Amino acid sequence: MRTVVVTNPPRADAEAVDALAGFGVATVHEAMGRTGYLGPSIRPVHLGSRIAGTAVTVLSWPGDNLMIHVAVEQCRPGDVLVVTTTSPSTDGMFGELFATALMHRGVRGLVINAGVRDVAELHAMGFPVWSAAVSAQGTVKATPGSVNVPVTIGGQTIRPGDAVLADDDGVVCVPRGEVADAVAAAEAREEKEAATREAFRRGELGLDRYGLRDRLPGMGVEYVEYADYAGSEEP
Repeated sequence: MRTVVVTNPPRADAEAVDALAGFGVATVHEAMGRTGYLGPSIRPVHLGSRIAGTAVTVLSWPGDNLMIHVAVEQCRPGDVLVVTTTSPSTDGMFGELFATALMHRGVRGLVINAGVRDVAELHAMGFPVWSAAVSAQGTVKATPGSVNVPVTIGGQTIRPGDAVLADDDGVVCVPRGEVADAVAAAEAREEKEAATREAFRRGELGLDRYGLRDRLPGMGVEYVEYADYAGSEEP
């Protein structure tokens, strides 16, 4: 495997990425045609954070955090560090010391398809993390990998400079050239949802608002009185 550190990759427009942070992961995922979601295995270590930033990607060997050390130098304010391994790993590859270094560089958070540790310290620092595992198991610094190359998590490809949005619902990636379109689509979806929310407050049913009632007969769904149904079920 070729090991490289790619410097100064193009990044998504900072203003558009900041605007993306105004929307939830679920909203953006739906607005983009249900694409970009990194899957349910990547979960927030602590609830209550929402961040958006540009990806600095790391490909490491399992149980080895050498390339995270290398990647710190490549981070800029507004970035999110995105780490995966060449094969599955749950080792605690990242902790409070890494977070200290990243906060100094203005990094907004971490997404890692492996383990983290020092959970209490990360929470106290206010450094948001989304990970596949929490583990006290330590790592080595012995095997080279790559920084700022395309990586895959949960079947989604994240490229350096892509926008990464993360909140309590998980993580979604938006390709760097599509961030403005994603913001516009998310705004439209939020407006539609606001109208639906108000309709539900007035008592309208989803069956009618979404046109589902007329589809039920074609699906074989029947409405029957309880007395008729109970009678037909008795031996």
